[in-house]
Amino acid sequence: MSTREVFVGGDDWEQIASPDTAGSRPDTLIVNMGPQHPSTHGVLRLVLELDGETVLSCRPVIGYLHTGIEKNTEVRSWTQGVTFVTRMDYLAPFYNELAYCLSVEKLLGVVAPERAQTIRVLLCELNRISSHLVWLATGGMELGALSMMLYGFRERESILDLFESITGLRMNHAFIRPGGLIQDLPAEAPERVKAFLDDFPRKIDEYEDLLSENPIWLQRNKGIGILRASDAIALGVTGPLLRAAGVGHDLRKRQPYSGYEHYDFEVPVMDTADSFGRYVVRLREMRESVRIAHQALDRLRPGPVMVDDPKIAWPAQLKLGPDGMGNAPEYIRKIMGESMEALIHHFKLVTDGFKVPAGEVYVPIESPRGELGYHVVSAGGNKPWRVHVRDPSFVNLQALPKMVEGGLLADVISALASVDPVLGGVDR
Repeated sequence: MSTREVFVGGDDWEQIASPDTAGSRPDTLIVNMGPQHPSTHGVLRLVLELDGETVLSCRPVIGYLHTGIEKNTEVRSWTQGVTFVTRMDYLAPFYNELAYCLSVEKLLGVVAPERAQTIRVLLCELNRISSHLVWLATGGMELGALSMMLYGFRERESILDLFESITGLRMNHAFIRPGGLIQDLPAEAPERVKAFLDDFPRKIDEYEDLLSENPIWLQRNKGIGILRASDAIALGVTGPLLRAAGVGHDLRKRQPYSGYEHYDFEVPVMDTADSFGRYVVRLREMRESVRIAHQALDRLRPGPVMVDDPKIAWPAQLKLGPDGMGNAPEYIRKIMGESMEALIHHFKLVTDGFKVPAGEVYVPIESPRGELGYHVVSAGGNKPWRVHVRDPSFVNLQALPKMVEGGLLADVISALASVDPVLGGVDR
């Protein structure tokens, strides 16, 4: 009996062994899980070699969602680059914006104002919650907890409504800019955010009541997708996967940025190294994000949200009212009628952007999936020479074969869901 190849979710159901099956063992079955398969969390292809229901080998195949975002930043101004990078990990857009802008600010030698840093922390922690909710909703649906799908997206909608009221968009906001933010919070935003934060812990209680002692949930997650700390570290795995293996590594604590050293929060850790441990870690992380967001609201003080540097900030962003809030439309009308020099300067900044001194930096931050790092190189012009991203989904996917080989085919679904990859960040 020779090896056969079966496509799951593809156009052809069965075909004779292809080059992908070269070297496979006799009497085994090669199954393509994806790239069109709802449980691969995007256009990911897993080439699985099976002996009955046992997974003998797993090979992730990526590249089906390649967008060329990194390359596109090289032909856009430093500010325009934000619009591209926010679209990579589309479930955590604020994190890509923040890491990119922190890199540019490091090259410029500037630090965003305190109010801007506080708002950045607030938005990122809300984004961490919304990202974990998508993981919980989709992972629950794949394992039969259909109610969790409804509940997870219900709460996520509330967060996306907040994002829309603050930035004008539900996703891909381009709200964080080099030097600060594009604009301040709307006056009603803090109260709306607080109302959500006050209510959300009760919703986490509901999730735990639904899942944490559910026998089906426990059978599908406990002891599944084992990834020990030594293997995780050897593979460069970070985020909830590493913390569920007993390593309390979190860049918000280890290398604080954007003022995280001023916030009181814990780093959730488990020692089970399985899918259930990752579930517990992420639920606890959502509770800690609520704590951090509450503290960010308490730390909000009137002030600018853009650095006071006319070489970087648009003139309209530097014009502040008595309460520290900008009034861009009025200022634009003013400079159009009174100051030709300011209008020309504003036009040049918008069209050509600012120049960044030559140099290179690497800035990592803690995204919902782990270490998100930006290696940014400037040649001294108004565009990046190179932007390279260390996306945690890309790195963490390397661990999937270690997690599933030797287990059952059905357990691949649980293990992959616990990795929580976003293919927009993997392929970019």
